[in-house]
Amino acid sequence: MYSKTQYSGLEDLYNRITGDEDARVCKDIPEAACNDQPRNFFTYLSANLLGKVADEIASARLVIPWMFGVLGVPAVFTGFLVPIREAGVLLPQLLVAAAVRHLPIRKGVWLLGATLSALSLFVMAIAASTLEGNAAGMVILVMLIIFSLARGLCSVSAKDVLGKTVSKSRRGTLMGWSAGLSGIAVLIIGLWMSTTDIAGSGINIFAGLLIAGGLLWLLAALSFALIIEQPGATEGGGNALQVAIRHLRLLHDDGQFRHFIIARTLLLSVALAPPFYVLVAQAQSTAGLLGLGALIIANGLATSIASPFWGYMGDISSRWVMVAAATGAGLLGIFTFIAVSAGWSWVTGEIGMAVIFLILNVMHGGVRLGRKVYLVDMATGDNRAAYVAVSNTVIGVLMLLGGLIGLLGDWLGATTLLLILGLGSLLAAIYINKLPQVSDGQR
Repeated sequence: MYSKTQYSGLEDLYNRITGDEDARVCKDIPEAACNDQPRNFFTYLSANLLGKVADEIASARLVIPWMFGVLGVPAVFTGFLVPIREAGVLLPQLLVAAAVRHLPIRKGVWLLGATLSALSLFVMAIAASTLEGNAAGMVILVMLIIFSLARGLCSVSAKDVLGKTVSKSRRGTLMGWSAGLSGIAVLIIGLWMSTTDIAGSGINIFAGLLIAGGLLWLLAALSFALIIEQPGATEGGGNALQVAIRHLRLLHDDGQFRHFIIARTLLLSVALAPPFYVLVAQAQSTAGLLGLGALIIANGLATSIASPFWGYMGDISSRWVMVAAATGAGLLGIFTFIAVSAGWSWVTGEIGMAVIFLILNVMHGGVRLGRKVYLVDMATGDNRAAYVAVSNTVIGVLMLLGGLIGLLGDWLGATTLLLILGLGSLLAAIYINKLPQVSDGQR
């Protein structure tokens, strides 16, 4: 609990950040929650910030693929990292959203998810320190499944808790501060890894990162537990999986929606690529873990660059955003294949691969934003819920199947796989260019 002096300090800081003259001015939250809004704002901010940093230092798209390379884990396991991470977060939202809706107090679901996230990262750290090859890959993938399911519990409950504790006009400020501060923290971590001689640490550095991620999740849970949540409505709330199954006929009856699903399936070529870029960068790196630090910095910078640019362009034409981003990702894959095959050291060095990874993540950000905006613009109030449920369910299943692409990585090598995924991205761009325009093109 906070003392009166501490609480007064929270109100003053809250007023400075939000510009409120009165911290108790509330919109769209229960009247009983108004007095607790400054406290809830900062506890939610702290928990969200800690969770974001934990996700980045144990990233399935960057850190774990590099660790797999050090442990000698076959590429088939690497191929499943992104599908498990993405689909694993989605599935709990489809299955338990209605159950969460029936709980008057929902922060307990988030606390459960955070605790399971921490425990799974701790077990990953133990596996990384004691196992190698197939055994390490199998244990870490199982823990990643648990981690992703736990993150799904956090995701499905966090929005509900936020909606009950922080006013609508202040949620954007909260998320903006969370993203900005987490970006700074990840940048510092990347700089540390790029400038510190840690080559002698070997696998211990990865175990340390995983343990640090787990500890951050426990700290996040402690912060989230301090949120004062008022009981909410328990009626309503449909099961998204049931909605998806009921509306699967849309794939047959609705031609425009079917074409969008095909386009989103082809765009998996972009989503599945990052871990294999990491394997290529690791193979080309002469500086050991210093190269990983450069990729972490590039990943953080890409988010800062991509979000404002693609957001602006998405309001003009979400179709163009998808075409441009998929084309960029495709050309990047082909270029990387040529550069590695030809031995262009100016491309395959630490800095060159960091620039490539930065561009890749900018393009990936465009694909994600473009397809989200396109779906929202294409749908109407009557069919939007059905579109989202069906789309997420179908793509979640296909992404898991897409993890089998790692078999090609073991057979052909990660570099050749980037060429294949690059060609798949160009095919996606060609197909998407034929989709109808759904944005109004006005700013």
